[in-house]
Amino acid sequence: MTQKPRFLILETGRPLPDLRRHGDFTHWIRTAAGLPRGQVEVSRVLEGATPPAAHAFAAVIVTGSGAMVTDREPWSERATDWLREAAQHDVPMLGICYGHQLLAHALGGRVDWNPRGREMGTVAIELQDSARHDPLFENVPTRFHAQTTHLQSVTAPPPGAAVLARSALDDCHAFRWGRSAWGLQFHPEFSTAHMRGYITARREALHREGRCHVRMLESVRPAPVARSLLRRFVRHALAQRHG
Repeated sequence: MTQKPRFLILETGRPLPDLRRHGDFTHWIRTAAGLPRGQVEVSRVLEGATPPAAHAFAAVIVTGSGAMVTDREPWSERATDWLREAAQHDVPMLGICYGHQLLAHALGGRVDWNPRGREMGTVAIELQDSARHDPLFENVPTRFHAQTTHLQSVTAPPPGAAVLARSALDDCHAFRWGRSAWGLQFHPEFSTAHMRGYITARREALHREGRCHVRMLESVRPAPVARSLLRRFVRHALAQRHG
């Protein structure tokens, strides 16, 4: 019996305490990507784990986190070195939120506090012309909604990367480096329940920023196009492995 190609998830954080009843980030991503449990290996780099060799996997996915890339935590910098080496071997990779920023950092981009402030809730994402023939975004509507929550952003993409999408508050919501390394600032794995949970948890911070969390909650809507990108990535990774 032929073993199915396996996917490696680098776990860089955990959901907020009130949302852990829904599982961890790996579970959210695996479910949205349509991957069975047995086809996924998890490396908890947040806890100091050293990931196995990337070339043994069909692809690598890097989760979000409550950490900040600019803090240069030792575990994060070790993951940075690992990602840089994996990228050189053309292993398909997808970084989500913190993972997006960490991948950009690994490849020579710049990450910093978003000068436009916190971006949170269901937001409109606009694809750039560079996404028209991108393997992940080809035939995706040029404008779609996605769930997002972040304070830091990729303020300068990695040298040679193609910026694929933007929002009103972030000029680099998605990029591709090389053939198969993507970063997504938004969360394709988030359901509306996840998004509302994060908004509710941040209601005091939002109030201090002069924003109404109730209105933000009311504006949350499903984001099926963004969610579909995880399955698109899985299909691309498998096709590249068998190509």
